[in-house]
Amino acid sequence: KSLASLNTKQWYQRRVRGFNSSVYCVCMKRFISDTMRSVVSTPNAPKAIGPYSQAIKANGQLFVSGCIGLDKDTMDFSSPTIEGQTEKVLENMAAILEAGGSSLKSVVKTTILLKDINDFAAVNAIYGKFFPVDPPARATYAVAALPKNALVEIECIALLEE
Repeated sequence: KSLASLNTKQWYQRRVRGFNSSVYCVCMKRFISDTMRSVVSTPNAPKAIGPYSQAIKANGQLFVSGCIGLDKDTMDFSSPTIEGQTEKVLENMAAILEAGGSSLKSVVKTTILLKDINDFAAVNAIYGKFFPVDPPARATYAVAALPKNALVEIECIALLEE
């Protein structure tokens, strides 16, 4: 058989012929982790309000969708203020990260969307409490509007801790 006509296991068996089985296991694990993607969902954070997942695990990373400051039970904002919404956003994000096998300390990149750029300092004050040491890389943008008229939305990419 040609390599193209083999299933994944057969392909790797042919590719590592002559090597020991530990090499085969390493190759298979690498192949599976590089090609697998799984959805992360938790009841400890608000459900997605559209056709998207709370987060996706892929390639040793966790990609968390944009979070807004909704209460998970009522699906309403927990606070009308930028400070209250920012704190709730980061609490929701932490719950999703935990469900996905990561945490705030493993976040490598965040993107913050603000309804009003004048809220930048207030968001920084709350954000700094959640990332007190070695904060992740970050971009912050002011946007015309956010879902449900939120004041802030934050998404992130984290490394898996498994």
